Amino acid sequence: METAHPTTRTTRSRGAYITAAVLAAGITLGIGELLAGLVERVPSTLSSIGAIVVDNVPTSIEQWAIDTFGTGDKAVLLIGMILTTLLIAAAVGNWMYRSGVVVAAPIFVGFGAVGLAASLNQTLISVPMTILAAVLTTGTGLYVLYWLLSTPTGSLTDTVVGAPTDGVPADLSRRQFVGRAAGVGAVAATSGLLGRRLLTATPRSTVTLPAAGTLPGPAPENFFPIDGLKEVVVPNDAFYRIDTALLVPRVSVDSWKLRIDGLVDNPLEFTFDDLAERDLVEEYITIACVSNPVGGSYVGNAKWTGVLLSELLTEARPTDEAEQVVGWSVDRWASGFPIEAVFDGREPLVAIAMNDEPLPARHGFPARLIVPGLYGYVSATKWLERIELTTWDGFDSYWVPRGWDKEGPIQTASRIDVPRRGERVQPGEVVAAGVAWAPLKGIASVEIQVDEGEWIEAELSEPLSAKAWVQWRAAVSVPEGDHTLRVRATDGTGEVQTPVERDSLPSAATGHHTIDIKARA
Repeated sequence: METAHPTTRTTRSRGAYITAAVLAAGITLGIGELLAGLVERVPSTLSSIGAIVVDNVPTSIEQWAIDTFGTGDKAVLLIGMILTTLLIAAAVGNWMYRSGVVVAAPIFVGFGAVGLAASLNQTLISVPMTILAAVLTTGTGLYVLYWLLSTPTGSLTDTVVGAPTDGVPADLSRRQFVGRAAGVGAVAATSGLLGRRLLTATPRSTVTLPAAGTLPGPAPENFFPIDGLKEVVVPNDAFYRIDTALLVPRVSVDSWKLRIDGLVDNPLEFTFDDLAERDLVEEYITIACVSNPVGGSYVGNAKWTGVLLSELLTEARPTDEAEQVVGWSVDRWASGFPIEAVFDGREPLVAIAMNDEPLPARHGFPARLIVPGLYGYVSATKWLERIELTTWDGFDSYWVPRGWDKEGPIQTASRIDVPRRGERVQPGEVVAAGVAWAPLKGIASVEIQVDEGEWIEAELSEPLSAKAWVQWRAAVSVPEGDHTLRVRATDGTGEVQTPVERDSLPSAATGHHTIDIKARA
């Protein structure tokens, strides 16, 4: 009588189902990003869903995200969305382990439909290509899922003595699964990263600006050479960015046009070349975000080049009913400000260049609005494609229904850049320095206070323009110990910066920027 030899039967483990589902979801996201990067007018599904989240999240949560993560809030949201998707996929994999792979198809199709609906809600898209991309990505995800699970896998505990063999050793099938899974994971990560890189590309390098660079740069009297002090003209790559766009719009300058319509007698339309060939104006202008906390970094000064908005509107001939100028972005974001701000001497621009370069994509290429003296949420539309004239009550800027004031004049403010909060310094004389701004009004003086002592007047740099910030510096004496430095500014009208502390919502944070330092020998 022959002796029966142990045989093995391999089954799919719970971990295999979960891994397969997570990788299938990952490849779906990755291929979707790659297609969005490769195919013009196909949007990123992740960014499309994220845009809906941003538009509908409560203002308090959005402000918390900005306060907590700063300009990294969008990256945090995208990472959170990816992790959430993968967690849901893991739950689906666990469900498949109990109920079979048949449950996967309707779930994948359902999520694909949600992504497609979000994508179709975006602008600058091709509907047929977007639908085709959704079908391809969803189909790829399902195929990968079934392909991974078609390889029998097992764990050491799946061995059954004396069971009929299926001819596939458990250790071999496990290696096959791991190999396939590793390959899928690599493709998912590579395609996603490559897609994101392609999505941030812009054709602005082909743009030439004949008049840019004629305004002199800062002279020695315009700035102080102090380490740690913010540049008087902030480089483009260091300039703050606050907006609702999870992905910077890719705008082709060849097809882009700017429309001026609404309550005008002469609607107009301009190509990029039309604007570039006009008489361009260059100005140093400081702009700021209303959500900037006291002492915050969401403010910057740059040289902006563009066409005077007053010239364009004069040609369009606003009607007597026109009270508000609304700038519309290619992604349907919009902000509005009183028409008086166009003609009161502040000279807002339709800007097409920043610091002698075509606008960077993240700062509004090919054109944006720059309105001196107004916070960006009511004026600084980026990726501009339309200027609409309407009544004051006929439109509210994007942030107004979310609790922010309809008018957004920039508050007089100042900041300490040097020394840093909590920095250890040598006892004795310490040089403090920073920036102060009150666009249109100008800065008359800046004072610094040590602990609760007398206010000490600081030295100011010569302003680059009445619309630009200034740097300040002052030598103060600090004996050994812990100390508090406080700064305040007085604007050109004689109004002293308020010490009253309040949050950004609804009309900008106020108060004196205050830091603690340690004087130690």
